[in-house]
Amino acid sequence: MEESKNSGKITINDVARAAGVSKGTVDRVLHARGEVSKKSREKVLKVIEELGFKPNMYASLLATRKEYVIQCLIPEYFTGEFWSFTDKGIQDAAELVARYGIKVESVKYDQYNLESFQGACARILANPPSGLLVAPMFRAQTLQFVKELSEKRVPYMFIDSKIEDENYLAYFGMPMYQSGYLCADILTNERKVDKVYMVRIARDKRGLSDPTVTRRTGFLDYMSEHYPNTQLENVFINPINRDEMDRVLDNVIGSDNDFKYIVMFNSRVHLVADWISRRGIRDCRVVGYDVLDKNLAALRAGTVNLLIAQHTDKRTVEAISAMADFLILNKPVPQKDNFTQMDILNRYNCDYYL
Repeated sequence: MEESKNSGKITINDVARAAGVSKGTVDRVLHARGEVSKKSREKVLKVIEELGFKPNMYASLLATRKEYVIQCLIPEYFTGEFWSFTDKGIQDAAELVARYGIKVESVKYDQYNLESFQGACARILANPPSGLLVAPMFRAQTLQFVKELSEKRVPYMFIDSKIEDENYLAYFGMPMYQSGYLCADILTNERKVDKVYMVRIARDKRGLSDPTVTRRTGFLDYMSEHYPNTQLENVFINPINRDEMDRVLDNVIGSDNDFKYIVMFNSRVHLVADWISRRGIRDCRVVGYDVLDKNLAALRAGTVNLLIAQHTDKRTVEAISAMADFLILNKPVPQKDNFTQMDILNRYNCDYYL
């Protein structure tokens, strides 16, 4: 691990001198072994960050041949759907940390099926990874799962959305409540609004899977505060049966002769946009989420007015990198909630969203 003084590289002795500790203390911090006081550990980690010693530390840890596995529990998806972007981030991060001997794996489940989620959790608990990223869908079952992770001392993070519990290491994603509050503001846009249609996906039969509940709460709170007399109507659609979906939308929204305000809280506003296009509807304002190709096409066509967007792939890379630092460098995550920015896209700026 030592480098020559003429190599221009930072050595473990440089770190020890700058931190005012022994070389042995630095080594114990690097390998997370032995007793080191909190003050000394923080001092060493600060110097490491300042001196840019991180690559050398990773190389040293790689030489120990200890294997680390980071797993990511996410829903199954079809190409082009929201979770494909998250999985792209997982793959990008896997390439990034592979050089340090860290393996990254995806564990997928059917987001509409509780048993599928529970089966994926059971497989993880049977052979626990070094660390885990969780995209939660089923609240009660997720809370039970992370409780068992804590008992097994497996650190975990939430991505995309989070469930309030005490032991999660970090969250990377949108501020869900605020994203719903923002959505209500840009949908209504200080206009007179008599009614809002909240189009929702009919999920599992028992109604246990509801990943947008916090976002919807933010939306409802805004409406209660600013539009207390506005009627809010839930419209549930089946995304895999277009005929059934059309019947529901025709009967509920299509029969409304007034100007229509429509919102979807997940990434599938293109389903409503397709119906609007086929029915030739013009008197509506539609807001949705996420930069799926179909959503962007609807935005350009004018069947969706605004999208609230995020770079979920980049946030996933950040989450996995933070987990890697925590596992092999014993480096705390700087902040518990790492919120992504909320970008508002319309037909004029969406082609420049990178």
